[in-house]
Amino acid sequence: MTIEKSTTDQHNLKVKILDQIASLLKDIRFGSVEIVIHDGKVVQIERKEKLRFESK
Repeated sequence: MTIEKSTTDQHNLKVKILDQIASLLKDIRFGSVEIVIHDGKVVQIERKEKLRFESK
């Protein structure tokens, strides 16, 4: 694998991660998104969403 190919792969992975985070944030109303990082790299993304109901 050449350095150029490796750099392109890393860039594509970063774009994919950012797109995934943006997608999770787009539709959430109440909750949180947690990004887990090991050795400076994103290894996991968790979304916790709460459903709230109005009581009258």
